[in-house]
Amino acid sequence: MNSPGVYVTELQSSQHPITGVATSVAAFVGAAAQGPVDSPQTCNSWTDFVRVFGGLWAPSTMSYAVYQFFQAGGSTAIVVRVVGTATGDEAAAAAATLSLPSKNNPDIVIDAISPGLWGDKLQATVDYQTSDTSSTSTQWNLTVQNTATGASERYLNISTDPTSAKSLANMLRSSQLVTYASGGDKRPDPTPVGPPAVPVAGTGGGDGPAISDGDIDPSSQAGGMYTLNAVDIFNILCLPPPDSGTDLLNTTYGNAAQLCAARRAMLIVDPPAEWTSASQVLAHLGPDPDKRGGIPVTAGALAPSGQPEAANAAMYFPAVTATDPLTGLTGTYPPCGAVAGVWAATDSARGVWKAPAGTSAGLPGGMTPAVLLTDDDNGQLNPLGINCLRNFPVVGPVVWGARTLEGADVTESQWKYIPVRRTALYIEESLRRGTQWVVFEPNAEPLWASIRLNVGAFMASLFRQGAFAGPTPRQAYLVKCDAENNPPDQVALGIVNILVGFAPLYPAEFVLISIEQLSGQG
Repeated sequence: MNSPGVYVTELQSSQHPITGVATSVAAFVGAAAQGPVDSPQTCNSWTDFVRVFGGLWAPSTMSYAVYQFFQAGGSTAIVVRVVGTATGDEAAAAAATLSLPSKNNPDIVIDAISPGLWGDKLQATVDYQTSDTSSTSTQWNLTVQNTATGASERYLNISTDPTSAKSLANMLRSSQLVTYASGGDKRPDPTPVGPPAVPVAGTGGGDGPAISDGDIDPSSQAGGMYTLNAVDIFNILCLPPPDSGTDLLNTTYGNAAQLCAARRAMLIVDPPAEWTSASQVLAHLGPDPDKRGGIPVTAGALAPSGQPEAANAAMYFPAVTATDPLTGLTGTYPPCGAVAGVWAATDSARGVWKAPAGTSAGLPGGMTPAVLLTDDDNGQLNPLGINCLRNFPVVGPVVWGARTLEGADVTESQWKYIPVRRTALYIEESLRRGTQWVVFEPNAEPLWASIRLNVGAFMASLFRQGAFAGPTPRQAYLVKCDAENNPPDQVALGIVNILVGFAPLYPAEFVLISIEQLSGQG
């Protein structure tokens, strides 16, 4: 600095703002009419699901669950399509083939981009309306259409030079319908070659056998629901049963609950198909306390109370009925999709700390519980950790329960309520991501002070949003990171201990109104 004046120096800030993670990304695993297999795909609307997976498909309970999720207010779904792999007389799922004839040359072959009978609905049309109209032109155009959904793709001025960026192999890399197989050094014959107009149709597509537990939960832990380990985040997991009359196995739900616990997500468990009344539920669970608070399925309780994965799961009863848009008839469906949508809508409107239940937690229009439960039924199921779907006059069909599968009264679990558990998971994941910068920083008081500042600011923002109980910050939450909980032996091991606590908001399950008669006053 040689001359008088004002000099500005930018200093590194000690603030590392922590951003809360998403709370209502729902993952679905099951069969679909089309789409990539064992490859998680993000759908931000029902239109996205139709484009990628073909929309509603009668053999797919998952397609209806995703449809109801978006109906109920969900906004982001991660969908994993699985196909049946059972051995037997049934052919494996296969992709359809479209062969484009070429005179005196091998045909040009393209395949449906994913297996399934849907590929037979593909049609391909070739024309020569290219930018080069000379008699020596080798360019050609291709139009591919899915006649079932109306999706269409058009590729212009395709080159017969396999090294060109405009070659068929290169141009089809972006296709959502087909993939290149072979041929292409000579252009195919235009279609149709004469009336009537008959484009090339797909042949050989097959759906394969129906999916089973082994496709959703493969023993190799590769594929199926385990592909979700590759996604950045999901908060809710739905595993609709393969069909309305078949339940998933205990081991499938157990492994799914463990996956959710590892990924700080929640599993929504569908009720067994045999449960058609409250008395059947009670008879199934029985008087054994070890079965209460577990994940009840057809063969018994999966996760007895006290096992941590039960806190990351919630069950709803009964199934729901709704009009099938494909047939116009009334069908019965597992409730997981609609409930996941209610969770997402509640998160958006009120926050993850609000119980996704009550008169504001309505089911989508036209959907009703398959079993009409009474207050007495509800009073017997709720203490067992079974959340009820109710239909009330004026209010209509609603979610009327907010307990985890650790929420049975006899368990006395701290994770009794869904919003308390989900709030804890939300804070854990947000802080895990938001404190990555701490790694390899000098482990001393300046670092601890910065941690207290940034984590405290995050917790304070939640307090201002009404996420915690307590009238003051001191009563609502705590953040501790100092020499007391980071003694020298821990520091020497490279460990930083951060203690974060919060006072949860418990839902008002029981509202008691006391009425006293007063004598009239003059």
